[in-house]
Amino acid sequence: MEIQEMARIIFRSRLFSARTWLACAAISAALLALPAVCAAQFSDPTQNIGVRPELLKEVGIDQKLNNQVPLDLTFRDETGKTVRLRQYFGQNKPVILSLVYYNCPMLCTQVLNGMLNSLKLQTMDVGKQFEVLTVSIDPSEKPKLAALKHELYTGIYGRPGAADGWHFLTGDEPQIKALANSVGFRYAYDDQSKQFAHASGIMVLTPEGKVSRYFYGILYPSRDLRLGLVEASEGRIGTPVDELLLFCYHYDPHTGKYGVLITRILKVAGAFTILVIGLGIFFLARSEHYALPAGKA
Repeated sequence: MEIQEMARIIFRSRLFSARTWLACAAISAALLALPAVCAAQFSDPTQNIGVRPELLKEVGIDQKLNNQVPLDLTFRDETGKTVRLRQYFGQNKPVILSLVYYNCPMLCTQVLNGMLNSLKLQTMDVGKQFEVLTVSIDPSEKPKLAALKHELYTGIYGRPGAADGWHFLTGDEPQIKALANSVGFRYAYDDQSKQFAHASGIMVLTPEGKVSRYFYGILYPSRDLRLGLVEASEGRIGTPVDELLLFCYHYDPHTGKYGVLITRILKVAGAFTILVIGLGIFFLARSEHYALPAGKA
């Protein structure tokens, strides 16, 4: 009996040890595989730094300074009337162009709001010294939606003549693509989100319809936008002060901003110094001349 009992105990202990060993082996294998699973699920975030999603590779703004916009393109204005771009040009007025879409949930509204804020700070008026064209990149949007945007933004702007100077257009895809390509505005439609991916920025065009200046982002400094309009008009609008500022400030196409040009400021300062010295010598000589006794002059 004792031998049989001992055999039973040994058998049970071996069976337990085998089961325990198998369980430990399974756990060990799982633990060894865990890093690989984690690596597959949670890859190193630094590996994707600088890598743009495929959709965004098609998005951006390529500068095409001095490129001619095709003025025979047709669109529909906020009233539903078919119009040609040509009718907004050729009046000695520069044109601000913004490419957005009216149902955009965020970025387009920020672009329009940023432009509106800058326009409100200008002493020049929309419709008088320059025109504004806002064109939808979504061919499914209709004039009714454009009319709502037109009423909203011209109403907030609140100056006389704005309704006739700020135009909200819709159009068909070939026309939209042609306009966007002419100014280097690249965008893409995302089927998953049902939204357009696009960059943020506005362009200033000459009265003849050529690309003059780009301003990036959603905030457009009023001074820079004003100088851009004056330059695009080739001096047809603006004041002598603007001309002086343009002599001292230089447009940087890489940043889309105006910066101080040191060499020109030094020239102005040098010319002013010479003028002051010359005037000082002139008045000093005159004072010495009149100070001499009579007969020694």
